[in-house]
This record gives sequence, structure tokens and C-alpha cells, in this order.
Amino acid sequence: MLDRASTFADPEILALLKERFVPVAIDQWYTRRQQDTTGDFWRQIAGQGPRSDFSGTTQGLYLADPAGKLIAYNNNRGPERIRKLLAESADSYRPPADVSPLVAEKPDPRFNPELPGDAAVVRVSARVTGGYPETGDPWQKIFQQAVSRDNLWIRADELVSLGQGEFPDALARRIARFHLIDNTRGEAPSWEKDELEKIELTAAGGKLEGRVVIRSASGDRGYEARLTGESRFDSAGKLEQFDLVAEGEYWGAGEFTRDPPPGRFPLVVAFRLADGTDPGDAIPPHGSRGWIEGYLNGTD
Repeated sequence: MLDRASTFADPEILALLKERFVPVAIDQWYTRRQQDTTGDFWRQIAGQGPRSDFSGTTQGLYLADPAGKLIAYNNNRGPERIRKLLAESADSYRPPADVSPLVAEKPDPRFNPELPGDAAVVRVSARVTGGYPETGDPWQKIFQQAVSRDNLWIRADELVSLGQGEFPDALARRIARFHLIDNTRGEAPSWEKDELEKIELTAAGGKLEGRVVIRSASGDRGYEARLTGESRFDSAGKLEQFDLVAEGEYWGAGEFTRDPPPGRFPLVVAFRLADGTDPGDAIPPHGSRGWIEGYLNGTD
């Protein structure tokens, strides 16, 4: 989020990436584990850098040539540093004389989850709307104003139930466990099944309404919210609208979502049906990492 609002919002950096590089964005959590052509190529590149232990993160910005030779690595944010790195690397770059094409193999199915047939993708955004103390730190301001992004997958059978005026229990629990989280400062932990104290959602007449109470076992993290929205299907039974908003009070932090506002603070989570125009619509839900069946079925 910090990079998106600073480094990758810089017009000079965007111009360099478009004109002199082939940008590739990956989720290294998947790629460093994949046993296929893509995973092998990534480990070849990352293995030349400082994060060559693939049991841990390989996060960072890597510049590499088509043969997989690492040109530069950086994991320090700030547009000035990255702008200089890109410009100098592009100016000094000399392409390899001969590069053998990679022969693509079947993607490792464990880390390439595909949207189930006839399922729907819903964009999910969260924002903390108040409670932060004032700060002069520009990086903290980015965190305080951040809007997160994720995707919700709705199964085909759940769409049928919604069209019949019923909100499926599995869908309600999926929304609560994996998407009603404060992930505005980083990757937030999902909720455990027994941490859902109350989750009620109805869909009568296309009006979506409900309430949720979630609390960690220790009580140091939780969310209490009201949910409202609308859904609509066309004459052929295809979902053409899904708008849902959760508004309530959140408290606490996760290992990678530190420094929340003190005490209880307002968190809004919004859901809107994707139209397929954004490449990000193809990204699997964060909560599905490594266990897509568990995400879709609500099992552990």
C-alpha cells in the first residue's frame, strides 16, 4: 500500500516501467512455492538476491533479464531511490546474446487456483474512517488513508440461493471470516470459525441486511458491524448487482497490521460486483491462499 501510493504513483517511474521494462507483478507467497516453469524461473531470479531462502519471503523489487539473470534488487520504498535504480539499470543494460525460450509446463494446481465455473467475483475494499492521531509522518499518513483491495468469490449454487431470496450460510461465513478484516495496513489474519459470535445476513426481495459480531479468543481483536446492500439478477438469472457495505467498530491488530487507531475505531468494508475490466479481478481471494476448498466451503 505504501508503494502503491508513493513509488508506483510517481509519473516518471510509471513512464520508465512502460517504456523500458516489462512489468510483472506476482504474489511471491504462491510463486516461490510453485513446482512448475513459473516457480522455477522465479526461484532462479530470487536465488541470486539476498532473499534466497525460499522457506521465507522473497518480497522486493527485482530487475532481471529474459535469461533470468538478476540485474538489481531493492526492498526500500521511496520514489527517488527506485527512480534512480530503474534509470541507471535501463541505461547500462545490455541484452543477452541468446536466450532459450522457456517451455511452459502445466501450472502447479496447488498455487494456481481458478475461479469455479459460473462463480462471481466481487471486489472488496476496506478503509479505516477515523480514530488515528494526527501525524506529520508522510508514510503514516499513507497508512491512515489507505484503501485495501481483495476479491470475494461467490459459488454458482450460492448465486442460485441469492436469486431465490436466501443468503447462504456458507457465503455469510466466508464474508465474515475472510473479508471483514482490517487489512488497510498489511496482511491481516483471517478469523477462526469459533470467533464468529454472530453472523446474520438476509436477502429478501434483493435487500441485503445483517449484523456481525466477531471477537478473538483473547478479546484483543474484534469487529461489530451492521451490513446493508442490494442484489439484483437479470431475467436469465445472472447476477448483475451485488452491493454490500459493512459499517461498524473494529479494534486490535494482527502481526502484519500493527499500529491501528487506539481503542475501537470505525472500519467500513465495501463489496461490489466486478465487471471484469480490471486485471485485479482475476486475483484469487487472499483468504484462499493454499486452501481454496477451505475458503469456498468454510472448512479448516
